[in-house]
Amino acid sequence: MSTLDELRTLLEAVVEAIDVPFPDTGADVEAYRALLDRRAGLAVIVARAALAEKPDAYAWNAAYLRRKAAEYPITYRADEKPEAGR
Repeated sequence: MSTLDELRTLLEAVVEAIDVPFPDTGADVEAYRALLDRRAGLAVIVARAALAEKPDAYAWNAAYLRRKAAEYPITYRADEKPEAGR
């Protein structure tokens, strides 16, 4: 896998971690915010580590982020028809 492919894999993992769906109801906004906050924090930690390491560690960092993000699953009902620009 080339460095560019590994970087792409890392960027995909970052997007997967922080692209969480909006909640279906206002009652779940806090759960949404807490989940997004946790996952965004993980993404920042992994991105900083990737920047400090050699490019051949990008794939490892991507896999690590995916494992850690999976520890914080979506626990609320997602809005199936989110409004554009929300």
